[in-house]
Amino acid sequence: MPISPRPISPRAASASAGGAGSGAPSGLPPGDFFVCDIAGAIPKDDMASMEHPIFSLSTRPDRRVLRYEHGPATVEITPSVKGLATIHDKDVLIYCISQLVAALNAGRPTARHLELVAHDLLLATRRETSGDSYRRLCLAFERLAGTRIVTNIPTGETVTTTGFGLLESWEIVRRTRSGRMVSVSVTLSEWLYRAVLERSVLTLSRDYFALRKPLERRLYELARKHCGRQPRWQVSMAVLCAKSGSASPLRVFRKMVRDIAAADLLPDYQLSVEPGDLVLVTPRRAVVLESGPKLDAADFDAARAAAPGWDIYALEADWRAYWESTGRPHLHHPAKAFIAYCASRARKES
Repeated sequence: MPISPRPISPRAASASAGGAGSGAPSGLPPGDFFVCDIAGAIPKDDMASMEHPIFSLSTRPDRRVLRYEHGPATVEITPSVKGLATIHDKDVLIYCISQLVAALNAGRPTARHLELVAHDLLLATRRETSGDSYRRLCLAFERLAGTRIVTNIPTGETVTTTGFGLLESWEIVRRTRSGRMVSVSVTLSEWLYRAVLERSVLTLSRDYFALRKPLERRLYELARKHCGRQPRWQVSMAVLCAKSGSASPLRVFRKMVRDIAAADLLPDYQLSVEPGDLVLVTPRRAVVLESGPKLDAADFDAARAAAPGWDIYALEADWRAYWESTGRPHLHHPAKAFIAYCASRARKES
């Protein structure tokens, strides 16, 4: 089931205002960090890491030094002693990017220093909230900060050759009496934060987090990036293997892709293996964001007034999905219908 957007909680609102317990990261004044407090923010991913195989698909510590070249773009990934950051570790970055983009859409100030609640991150990325989940989350922070990238991949309009960690830094801000982390501050790299500000991001299906196999996640990323709204995307098995970053031999990779295509679990897209050792990607349904009801900035302002504290863009996605599921009826006044939907959701779920 998709995670519904929720209004900002009193705790989060207090933290955002610099209230008691909000605690800026060490050495930062309260105005220089962003509190992740937008529940139900639509998942967003940066396009550069969707295009290039930066994250390990291994379920064991991966200590390889990786180097990829794609035209003029180069990327070298060096692990720490804990190994390369994995594609499951990337959930942390997706959560942070999603929060920042939702804030930008709402006209709120942002910063690359973020404070997040560990429990909220686990729920948003569909993870268990057991003690072991917190331990694995801590390891994810360590791998993200320890993995170093040297690349000239542009973010937005800026092209520089730079080295950075996937996370510049992180620290546990608050713990429970038992030692379990409550809130964590993270600092994103300038490279990643610039991608957010330049809107070099794409929306992911909420069901992305339900994919458990690393290769499933990577194939979904590539389908989302290369197929998008197009009716089809075709790629050779060898090129797909290289773009995925899989360390498996081509014959093994081919078998894994066939199994994933047969299981048919990818959200939004279907895979099929075609003659000539080709993989065909097709969207499951037409994207309705462009062909559906039109809304303008004034409509979103009115919707915010009808559902104060909610992520309006998450509500819009739910509304459009409902409109499509009911047969795409003709709407004489789309703005009025959307605003009424937002008001109804706010009344029912507040």
